[in-house]
Amino acid sequence: MATTAVVGAQWGDEGKGRIVDYLAQRAGMVIRFQGGDNAGHTVVNHLGTFRLHIVPSGIFNPTTHCIVGPGTVVNPDTLLGEMGELTTAGVNLDNLWLSERAHLILPYHRLLDGLEEATRGGSQIGTTQRGIGPAYADKAARTGIRLGDLLRPDYLRERLAATLAQKNLTLAHFGQPPLALDDLLAQAATWRKAIGERIIDTLPLVQAAVRSGQEILLEGQLGVMRDLDWGTYPFVTSSNPIAGGACAGAGLPPTAINRIIGVAKAYCTAVGAGPFPSELHDAIGARLREVGQEYGATTGRPRRCGWFDAVAMAYGAWLNGFTGLAVTKLDVLDDLPELKICTGYRLDGQIISRVPDTPDMARVEPVYETWPGWQSATRDVRTWEALPERARTYLNRIAELAGVPIAYVSVGPERDQLIVL
Repeated sequence: MATTAVVGAQWGDEGKGRIVDYLAQRAGMVIRFQGGDNAGHTVVNHLGTFRLHIVPSGIFNPTTHCIVGPGTVVNPDTLLGEMGELTTAGVNLDNLWLSERAHLILPYHRLLDGLEEATRGGSQIGTTQRGIGPAYADKAARTGIRLGDLLRPDYLRERLAATLAQKNLTLAHFGQPPLALDDLLAQAATWRKAIGERIIDTLPLVQAAVRSGQEILLEGQLGVMRDLDWGTYPFVTSSNPIAGGACAGAGLPPTAINRIIGVAKAYCTAVGAGPFPSELHDAIGARLREVGQEYGATTGRPRRCGWFDAVAMAYGAWLNGFTGLAVTKLDVLDDLPELKICTGYRLDGQIISRVPDTPDMARVEPVYETWPGWQSATRDVRTWEALPERARTYLNRIAELAGVPIAYVSVGPERDQLIVL
């Protein structure tokens, strides 16, 4: 039995969905362990192209239990829209379950997210304004509403009435009209009717999967550099996308996880504000964006593109304990005559090989080593040996700097465009 955590090794958008989709073909369970609909996982298969924001990427295997875990925050409207798209495409959703302990994103969360971001002026974080931060803030303040509360209308009314009074005071501060309790309860009743049968105590399912030796996948969102504790704070998400967060967010003891796959692009991208040392502001950066179609799956915002950052990778490898790397979008680099890898940061005249705290991270200059490109197509390659020699050299250098062996190399978006080592 293997329980595998699939986590982002960079700033997010690394291609975790396509790796989970591939691994889920042999898995008994996939658990989305944190985050909400502020980031999407793109999956391309025989049914089409799907951008999954809440539903686990294992949903295309009808024998795989797909769980939205207690560590997530859920906007039911987004979830229902996603479920509708999947159903229209012929995907069976009988294997989708929602933890009763996951927290709800309510209309006031989205309102406050946008209002609070606007007040930051030039110090904006770059939030997607989906209500993720305010929902997690309520969770920490113990005023949150959980999915399981939808199944208890009287309890929901009591909880919602208490928190709504405070939310309306905050909305009034921003000059916004108050929200009506009865309107929110009516909306909750609609959600209860639509997804109530899927809201369960997911822990017995998880325990049964572990005890019966099933393959389990833990699907994270975003990446280590957006982690609430270890990312470039405050330009981070409001949860812990690293492997250490997977246990609490899924309902597993730490000893249950025995494989951790770090997913990284063959270059780097980031959405939102904050330090990004290897960012390119030239024609190469623009080329990476266009060839790689680097636009956010959730917002459509253009992603910031840069060279591969091995300092951030080694940082992520330590914090997560990667047992293997999945390097995606190697094919995007096929035509480049020259490649660079950031191997250090120059800070106040000194070269460092660590990720400093955010104020210093914003001041560092990348230190690069240069490698020749392979300038040949890799999209049809399916074995390590068939890759161009210079591509193998580049990948070996990434693995050496990360201190982690490469397990998978993606050379395209389709499920079969993957080299398994």
